[in-house]
Amino acid sequence: MAPRTNDSAPENEENGKIQPVRRLRTRPVQGRSGGSGAADPWGSPLLAELGGGKGEGGGGETRVAALRRFAAAARRHRALHLAGCAALLAVALTAGSIALGAARDNTGQHVAPASAAVSPGLLTTGDLDTGIASLQSHLRDQPRDFGSWSTLGLAYVEQARTKGDPSRYPQAEQAFKRSLALSPDNDQALAGRAALAAARHDFEDALKYADQALKVNPYSERALCTRVDALVELGRYADAAKAADTADDRRPGIPVFTRYAYVRELRGDVRTAERVLRQALSSAISPGDLAYVATQLGQLAWNQGDYDTALTHYARALAADENYLPALEGRARAQAAGGDRAGALKGLEDVVARYPLPGPLVELGELYESAGDKVKADDQYALVDAWTALARANGVNADLDTALAAADHGDRKSALRAARSEWDRRQTVHTADALAWALHVNGKDEEALPYARKATATGFRNAAFLYHRGVIEHATGNAEDAREHLAAALKLNPGFSPLGARQARKALKDLEAAK
Repeated sequence: MAPRTNDSAPENEENGKIQPVRRLRTRPVQGRSGGSGAADPWGSPLLAELGGGKGEGGGGETRVAALRRFAAAARRHRALHLAGCAALLAVALTAGSIALGAARDNTGQHVAPASAAVSPGLLTTGDLDTGIASLQSHLRDQPRDFGSWSTLGLAYVEQARTKGDPSRYPQAEQAFKRSLALSPDNDQALAGRAALAAARHDFEDALKYADQALKVNPYSERALCTRVDALVELGRYADAAKAADTADDRRPGIPVFTRYAYVRELRGDVRTAERVLRQALSSAISPGDLAYVATQLGQLAWNQGDYDTALTHYARALAADENYLPALEGRARAQAAGGDRAGALKGLEDVVARYPLPGPLVELGELYESAGDKVKADDQYALVDAWTALARANGVNADLDTALAAADHGDRKSALRAARSEWDRRQTVHTADALAWALHVNGKDEEALPYARKATATGFRNAAFLYHRGVIEHATGNAEDAREHLAAALKLNPGFSPLGARQARKALKDLEAAK
C-alpha cells in the first residue's frame, strides 16, 4: 500500500478561525498508548496567470494524449535527456491547458462572487475549479488579500493531487510566497507551504514549515496533520504517534482521525485503525468527508484481503462522490483481486484516461501483462516514465515512484539508483521495501535481505512486502523463512498484485517441491 500523505481529507479551518467540530476520542483519556520560488510553468507571472483562465482543472484527455505523445517520442529517441523530455512534456500539457481554459472562458459562465472565493471552505465543496476561478477573480481586484493567496495556493495543491497534474505545484508555491510577502507570519500560508512540500515528497521541509505554522497557531489543523504526515514519511514512527496524539488533543476531527489510524496500521494494529476510521465515518457529513473516510476503510480492508468489505466501502465512497479517484482506483484493484478482470480493466482504463498516475498505470499494465497483452502493458509503463519526468520538472521528488515501477517494468539500474537516493533521504518501511526489491532485481540479494527485514519490522501488514522478503530469502538460501513469508503474503492478501501474486504462488510451489 502506498503512503497516503497526498490523499488528505478536507480541513476544518476557515479564514484562520477554528470551526466547531464534533470531538471523537481516538483512545482513552488516561493510559494513552505511545503511539526559491519556482517559475510559473506557463512562462508568465502569477498575476498575469490569474487572468488567463488556466486555473481550471479538467483536460484529463488532453493530459493523457500529451503523456502518450511524450512516451512515444521517448521510445523513438532513447538518448534524449530526461530534463529535455520533461520540458517538452510540460509544453505539451501547457498547450492543452491553455486551449481548454480558453474554451471555458468563452462560455459566459458566471464566476462566484469574491465573498465565496476567499473562503477555504470552498475547497471542500467538490467544485474546486469554480473555487479557483473565483479566487483568481477576487485577487485581480484585491491583490493584497494574503488569506486568499494562501487559499489559492492550497487549491492548486489540491488540484495537482486530484487531477494528477504536478504542474500546479509551482503555481502553488508562488501563491504561498505572495501571501507570506504580504503577511510574513500568517499560519495559513506556512501550513500551506508544509502541505506543498509534503505533496512534493520534501518531508524535511514539510516538517519545518509545519513547525513554523504551529508556533504561530498551535491549533492549525492543516499544520498538525502535515506534521504527522512528515514524521511518518521520514520513518520517525514513534514521533509520528506522539504527533497524532497531540493533534487529537488540539483539533480532533476527520483529518486527524485518519492519520491516527494510519499510524496505528503501520505498527500492525489493524483493529484500532479500523475502529478509528469507523468512528470517523460515523461523524462524516459532507460528501468529501464520506468519500475520503470510506475509501480509507476500503484500502484497509483490501490490504487484509477482505475484498467484499473493501467493495462495500468503495461503493459508499462513490455514492457520496461518483468521481472520487482513490475510490475508483481502489474498487478496480478489489475487483481484480476478486477475479472480476473485466470490471477491473474497465475501471482502471477510466481512471488512467482522466488521471494518468503511476499507481493505476502500473496496475493496469500488470492486468494487461497477466492476460498476455505485453504491448498494451508496455504502453502503460511508458506513461509512468512520462509522468515521472513531468513530476520532476515541477519539483516533485519521484524517486520512490521510479524505484517501484522501474524495478519490475523498466531500467533496473535506474531503479536501484532511485531507491538508494530515496533511502538516503528517508528511512521508512516503504523505502526499505523499494531498496530491497531494487537490490534483488539487480542480483544483490545478500545486500537486499536486511532491507527486506526492515520493511516488515514494524508489524505493518502488507502482502507485497512479505512477498518481496520471501523471494529475497529464497534467493539467499533461507528456504524455511522464504516459505513462511510467501505463504503469509498469500494468506493475507492473495490478490495483492496481478503479477506478484502469481509469482508468489509459483515460488512457494517450487519451495514445497524442493523440501
